[in-house]
Amino acid sequence: MSDLPRKAVTRTAKLAALPLSFAGRATWGLGKRIGGKSAEIVARELQQRTAEQLFKVLGELKGGAMKFGQAMSVFESALPEEVAGPYRAALTKLQEAAPPMPTRTVHEVLAERLGEDWRDLFLEFEDKPAAAASIGQVHRAVWHDGREVAVKVQYPGAGEALLSDLAQLSRFARLLGPLIPGMDIKPLITELRDRVSEELDYALEAQAQQEHAEEFADDPDVVVPEVVHQTDQILVTEWIDGIPLSEVINEGTPEQRDRAGQLLARFLFSGPARTGLLHADPHPGNFRLLPADGDGDGEWRLGVLDFGTVDRLPGGLPATIGESLRMTLEGEAETVYGLLCEEGFVKESIELDPDAVLEYLLPIIEPAEADAFTFTRGWLRTQAARIADPRSPAHQLGKQLNLPPAYLLIHRVTLSTIGVLCQLNATVRLRDELEAWLPGFLPEPDDVAAQA
Repeated sequence: MSDLPRKAVTRTAKLAALPLSFAGRATWGLGKRIGGKSAEIVARELQQRTAEQLFKVLGELKGGAMKFGQAMSVFESALPEEVAGPYRAALTKLQEAAPPMPTRTVHEVLAERLGEDWRDLFLEFEDKPAAAASIGQVHRAVWHDGREVAVKVQYPGAGEALLSDLAQLSRFARLLGPLIPGMDIKPLITELRDRVSEELDYALEAQAQQEHAEEFADDPDVVVPEVVHQTDQILVTEWIDGIPLSEVINEGTPEQRDRAGQLLARFLFSGPARTGLLHADPHPGNFRLLPADGDGDGEWRLGVLDFGTVDRLPGGLPATIGESLRMTLEGEAETVYGLLCEEGFVKESIELDPDAVLEYLLPIIEPAEADAFTFTRGWLRTQAARIADPRSPAHQLGKQLNLPPAYLLIHRVTLSTIGVLCQLNATVRLRDELEAWLPGFLPEPDDVAAQA
């Protein structure tokens, strides 16, 4: 039924060929240098060819391969500028589109899940997909009551493809590691694999999206489409127009970039406080910039899509995050170290210098200290290089820290959002959002009174 390449042997062969291709290109590059081309030119050509093949394969396979590519795409800002260019274009393609599922297959899925008379549910249905992602693609349509809708159709065999790809990718995670300095690829793949069953369950996604839609229904800044209909492998939601964030990254005005960045930060921290859920897939393909008044002249709003991956946080983000952040900014090394030990960031068997831990953290949380901070690729590259350099104290200390399971997804979402902010080159009043939404960031009234 499915034209998605899903046979384990086929997908494994395509993915397994990637490291061999990387090695072959390195040999090709050496030959070019011997032939007289400069190392710089050869390196650039090598990176471009590698990027093109890597993300062509990931995009064609959809499934876990494409999901991994999308997760990596938000970190391209951390790449050295001389190699970022070739990757940037290839990565951005993964944020918005992938080779589509054949129309015949789409109709078969719709008939199987909505009934043979599925066309009666729609006044119009566009066979050409408006977007294609890792486990499904979206078609624009008009529901029988006249509402414009997005119809998300899951690829048949998507679950098998996800698990197969991620298992194969984990086998050569070490080879992929150098693509993103300072990032450990294997835990990322493991965490993506652990979320497979949730992402394939459109009932869970519909519930998470509807909870957000109801909470943000009258919000002046954030728009979440309402759920119209849901069944196994099919999710119908209201359609929203807008500028994809990937376009804002490529050609947006400074005002659009700053506004998108501010709202992205606001949604990251306000979502858990308001809904008890953290939207956990913050790549640019899942966001739109919409004019508030509908004609493009007013203040911009942020449209949020795809709630297939969420972290359930009934009490909002853990107060320890806000408390640790505040205490770090205040230079309270001993208190911060104590909090990190209590939460398991420092294992009982390890003893670290609290001042060294503070020194490690301060550059990372610089955006929370300023009234307004401009997120740039240069800043992110500096942070990545500091942590990735085996000779640096930050690298040595970072290797001894632990990331407790409860914080895994929060950590990845935060890093991913910072990556997108750096792609936007946005100036953001991050501190405003932390004060408004992050538990523990502002001292409790009793604490303030005690200090007075």
